Amino acid sequence: MTLPGAGLELAADRWAAGPDARGVVVLLHGGGQTRHSWRTTGQQLARLGWVTYAVDLRGHGDSEWASDADYGLSSHLGDLLALTAEIRRREPGLPLSLVGASLGGVISLIAVGENKGLAQALVLVDVAARIEENGSARVRDFMMSAPNGFESLEQASEAIANYNPHRRRSGSLEGLKKNLRLRDGRWHWHWDPRSLEVEHSADSPEHPNSAAVYERSRMAARHVDCPFLLVRGRMSDVVSDAGVAEMQELIPQTEVIDVRNAGHMVVGDDNDVFTEGLAGFLDRIG
Repeated sequence: MTLPGAGLELAADRWAAGPDARGVVVLLHGGGQTRHSWRTTGQQLARLGWVTYAVDLRGHGDSEWASDADYGLSSHLGDLLALTAEIRRREPGLPLSLVGASLGGVISLIAVGENKGLAQALVLVDVAARIEENGSARVRDFMMSAPNGFESLEQASEAIANYNPHRRRSGSLEGLKKNLRLRDGRWHWHWDPRSLEVEHSADSPEHPNSAAVYERSRMAARHVDCPFLLVRGRMSDVVSDAGVAEMQELIPQTEVIDVRNAGHMVVGDDNDVFTEGLAGFLDRIG
């Protein structure tokens, strides 16, 4: 399905929960990923009674790519506000919770902190106000490592393994086709490479890792008054112990789950543990 963003259309998957739905969960992926990273989580949450939406961010997957290459923070925030308004219209009376990984988490944190009542609960997945530069740089290097695509799915799989060596490799390459597209005989990541142009403007308030966005995230966190869960990959180099401690100080009601055998890509590294922890949190809040 498609849902409205701020001037463009966003692709989404929806998993229904039946007539006695407990609420709505909206899943927002990280930069360079697509909604398909949430498929197993979405299916499991729906079985537990939560209407679940997984959305491609602008410029990612099957969502529209901005003709003017506008992938700054402001545009992502506008997309999220338009998206949640539409989902509320489609799912009247159901409380809405936001789950954001990496870039999707930065967007969600600021949106919730700056828009009182936007969400019943907020979950960040391996992202915090403070993002460790070394880990962030390693993510950017990986995203930029194949500007001309890959000769084969096997080559793409090897690149992922080099970035994330502790993850157990799948015996099948079929899942990679969800995040890659074959163009002119080569496999390319299924997101607009121009979205990385924002990454080069490190001092810009539109850059998700800039000092300006860090301060904005801290301010937003102080105003998060709904239940809040931070899920961290214990092997992550993006969210440190200091980053977790800062979030606990900024948001007193913070709950933390450390996923032992996961790095930055928590959902893909250990989906069972992640989804069990998320479902338990949603159960507790109602």
